[in-house]
Amino acid sequence: MTQPILAHEIIGEGPEKVIVMGGWLGDHTVFQPIYHWLDRATFTYCFADPRGYGDSKSMVGNYTNAEVAGDVMTLAAMLGWEAFHYIGHSMMGKVAQYLSAHYSTHLKSVIGVTPVPASAVPFDEETQKLFATAWEVPANRGTICMITTGNRYTKVWERYMVNESLRTTHPDAYRKYFKMWSAEDFAAEVNGCEVPFLAITGEHDAAITTALVESTILQWFKKAELHVMSNAGHYPMQEVPIQLVTVCEAFMNRF
Repeated sequence: MTQPILAHEIIGEGPEKVIVMGGWLGDHTVFQPIYHWLDRATFTYCFADPRGYGDSKSMVGNYTNAEVAGDVMTLAAMLGWEAFHYIGHSMMGKVAQYLSAHYSTHLKSVIGVTPVPASAVPFDEETQKLFATAWEVPANRGTICMITTGNRYTKVWERYMVNESLRTTHPDAYRKYFKMWSAEDFAAEVNGCEVPFLAITGEHDAAITTALVESTILQWFKKAELHVMSNAGHYPMQEVPIQLVTVCEAFMNRF
């Protein structure tokens, strides 16, 4: 059986290849605010949608880290990209770690934007209920957005993020991806990885805190670096797009 190809959008014509994927809330269009600021002469960016999201919404799957990583490698092969950089937001930052553990020879560098660690995520009962029911309670998605950005933004942005999430995600995929990023634990597999890894946290992110990343990813990866994004929470591509591009491209240009 032919492996399906993830839907994707290509931006740029540069020699440095980059695959970018968004987080749990929605598809790759969460990154649209950064499009204007990309160095298209140096980089070629491929913004991809995982199974069940965006233009890949009709693609069903098991919705696991291993499956997403395999789909990324299939996409790279189709593009003819033997080696590339990978940028993953939130749950796709967890996939970034799986890629590092299993496909390191194809990775020039990896960036986790507010990345979920490769270990399981502990929740208290209230938080567990908030996240676990967000696939069927749209308001929960907005609450999560506001909590993870420090409750600093207008209700208009909250409604926009909820509406985009509902528009770009299949409910079943959304529900199962929660298990992927919250319950899967492959920390032992990434311990000692030598892929250059930049972990970006937001100073106002109450979920993926700097302390959490320092105690996990920065301990596991031999070449891990940390950048704390000022004036941002969990969605720096929405909150501080120029700053995010500047930090990411400076890191990738070193490799």
